[in-house]
Amino acid sequence: MTPADLSRCVVRAVRCAVADGELAAGAAVPERVVVERTRPGGVGDYATPVAFQVAKAARCAPRDVADVLARRLGAEPGIERVEVTGAGFLNFVLPAPSAPAVITDVIVRDIAIRDVRGGAAHVVPADESGLGLRERVVRRSVLRLLCVQGGVADGTLLDSPAGAPGAPVAPVAKRDGDVVARYGADAACWAMLAAPARETPSFSDALLHQGEANEFFRVRYAHARSRALVRNAHQLGFHQEPGDVDDAPALLRLLADHPLVLEAAAHHRAPERLVRSLVELADALLDFQYRVLPQGDEKPSAAHRARLALAEAAGTVLAGGLALLGMDAPERL
Repeated sequence: MTPADLSRCVVRAVRCAVADGELAAGAAVPERVVVERTRPGGVGDYATPVAFQVAKAARCAPRDVADVLARRLGAEPGIERVEVTGAGFLNFVLPAPSAPAVITDVIVRDIAIRDVRGGAAHVVPADESGLGLRERVVRRSVLRLLCVQGGVADGTLLDSPAGAPGAPVAPVAKRDGDVVARYGADAACWAMLAAPARETPSFSDALLHQGEANEFFRVRYAHARSRALVRNAHQLGFHQEPGDVDDAPALLRLLADHPLVLEAAAHHRAPERLVRSLVELADALLDFQYRVLPQGDEKPSAAHRARLALAEAAGTVLAGGLALLGMDAPERL
């Protein structure tokens, strides 16, 4: 079971609990449940507050709802353990992700993102008159995220008055034109989206340098490295082929979690969540890259082909994430 499967599994568990009378017939069954990575020090791998959503209509305490759902979900294949904590949070432990399954999911999701880039990504909120640059950047990024989640109609951000991103957007301290002229459009947008909407973005000269201190550069550089690895492998006479990869647990987990990141970023109208995830993924890929190609007299093996497939998938996710933020992902830097 993937983290994205877990979200659907929780919805199904609520529906079945209502149908079987374990929860009140009037209990609301959410169409979508947000499952997120457990915070450091938390229990399990993933958590959801779905019991709090259901409890009021079910006319019982969130903890009781969580206990009902935990019994059902604990019997689901692919879930190693379910635990209820606090007033009713459901916590899950899942098996380590499989590289072939993660890569397949990346390919399927990339098709959806390409559709957004080709169509709905170019739709903007109906009325942007009077908005500053940062507010337009945030709104358009939220729109793209909602498009991927199926939550947009006719350029309007649903469940949000007048297409608002969900919270007041703090303006840029400098004039919009000055920021774009100094840092470039993409780097300026990155800084605007890296901070929560209610906070004033920070601009520094690090945005001008192609080095480790520049997170925006690291993300685009990691994407370019993934493309270079594919080109270099082809020159060596081998191609990518999905298979088990046992030496990249951090990279695999970040790729497996990416659908949850997109869902949470859309749900909370918070593109900064995607920004943080892309930085983590880029750093994991840059660490992994040295194990992808054969070294010295090594001959390309199944392990190299599998690692190459994983590196390419990571690059695909980075490119898709940048596109959702409204930025380019060059193949060479």
